[in-house]
Amino acid sequence: MAAHFGRLRKGATTTAVAAVAVAALSASQAPGVTTDDLGRQAAGAAQPSGDANTGGAGGGATGDSPYYTDLPPLKSPNPSPSASPTTGTTVSVGEAEAGIPATVLDAYKKAEAELRASKPGCNLPWQLLAAIGKVESGQARGGRVDASGTTYSPILGPKLDGNGFALIADTDHGAYDGDPAYDRAVGPMQFIPSTWEWAGRDGNGDGKKDPNNVYDAALAAGHYLCRFDRDLSVQSQMNAAILNYNNSTEYLNTVLSWLEYYRKGTHEVPDGTGALPSHSSDSDPGANPSPTTPATPSTPSTPRAPSTPKPGGGGSTSPTPTPPAPSSPAPSPTPPTPTQTVDHLEDANTGKLTATAGSAFGTKVAVRAESKASKGVSKVRVRFTIIGDTDATFTGGESVATVVTGSAGTATAPALVAGEKTGDFTVRATVVGRVLGGLDYTATVTPRQADTLTRTSDTALTCVPGGEFADQVELKATYKGAVAGKVAATATLIKSADDATENDKGPYFKDADGKTIRTLTDLTTDADGVLKLPKLYADDATGTFLLRVNTTGGAALTVELKVAAAAS
Repeated sequence: MAAHFGRLRKGATTTAVAAVAVAALSASQAPGVTTDDLGRQAAGAAQPSGDANTGGAGGGATGDSPYYTDLPPLKSPNPSPSASPTTGTTVSVGEAEAGIPATVLDAYKKAEAELRASKPGCNLPWQLLAAIGKVESGQARGGRVDASGTTYSPILGPKLDGNGFALIADTDHGAYDGDPAYDRAVGPMQFIPSTWEWAGRDGNGDGKKDPNNVYDAALAAGHYLCRFDRDLSVQSQMNAAILNYNNSTEYLNTVLSWLEYYRKGTHEVPDGTGALPSHSSDSDPGANPSPTTPATPSTPSTPRAPSTPKPGGGGSTSPTPTPPAPSSPAPSPTPPTPTQTVDHLEDANTGKLTATAGSAFGTKVAVRAESKASKGVSKVRVRFTIIGDTDATFTGGESVATVVTGSAGTATAPALVAGEKTGDFTVRATVVGRVLGGLDYTATVTPRQADTLTRTSDTALTCVPGGEFADQVELKATYKGAVAGKVAATATLIKSADDATENDKGPYFKDADGKTIRTLTDLTTDADGVLKLPKLYADDATGTFLLRVNTTGGAALTVELKVAAAAS
């Protein structure tokens, strides 16, 4: 059973404990009064209150809202060599608590990748976002999110009305939290509206900054943790960042416990099936509920009827039996998400995937998500992954692309772009959030080709015995009339037009050590299709000799070389 411990109510005692924790855990940064990048007072700064008994300070990104106190199992997840059915990468399996819903996990990893590019000195691990997401919302309530990463219903903390929590009057006119009187923490990462207003990010590229979207919230949390040029690989700075997120020693310890647990291994589980926490820091009597959807009011019970005097006097009868209060109707079962209705993927008329090195593929991979009845399912996230020894990418340079199915259930991957490595590789299509078999497509990159070779000069190539040719052989390659750049070629001094074996006399090249060689390999035309051969030399043999150049694609050219004694 997961451990549970209560949280001190906000007040002088909590402030003192937090101050000691900060001093002990962070020598470089205390989460006191700070300013954000725009010079405004950050949510972690002390705020005035009319009630000294509540402390009245809204701390960090969450306003020091409640959080889940469940601790990870004592047994750490054990990484295994099995492969994820959705990503093809090695994952660990076993403990249910080590499972992270697919879309939520994807959001954490994308946020880490974005911070690695924009703030490389921060060294943000995605496991820290996962630890905070676990403590704040139970990984978006076990991954109850749609294809774009938005929760099916808002995740709201209690009113920050000073009743055991921070006192933060409404700052957003209820725009984010639906409360026009007091602020509430919102979304999978539990941002208060005043913090989200400046810290919010668009993590899924839809042009909006929505605290209820796990991609937006995870990216915002990453940037929030990386403020003040923190390096999260330094423990004291990581501690300071966590305390700045929610100013509580217990919160810090809980987050660090999950961070350590997730670092030892996790595995991907379908959306909506993640393990839910059961203990909250606000579980003491009279406290507000932990982050959840707004509670449905219960039906009031029917009042008891007053007692009636007995006929003839002398006391009263027993109370009239009170009919039982009508019970609230049983909640309707939650309808399955579109992702949960997918039974399989079908090919959507994907053609042959072939391209020449360095060019775009003319065909795109397209699949259709279908139900058991073979009907297309819309609003499902399909992940396309390039697998194999290749430098091919999708447009934009990525090896993974996620696409949401349209009204017909079809998802089409971005165009593939071939690199310089030739050969076959695989494009795998899988449904994000479901453990289903994927579809594999073989793509082939062929070498660059030339079908024509010509000399760039018509000057005769002549030399005296024992001398060197004054002009170097220069050729130009084309393919279907266009310049054929970066095409592989070989050059060999052959015995005759009918005998393409290497000659053992006549003109020759020199290698790096000055030794005689008569075959050159690993030649490549330049970007303009031009190939300039090294200088040629002649031995004592005289006559007409042949140099043959061949390229990938079948282009060939034979060049005459004449060696004759100088005229007397």
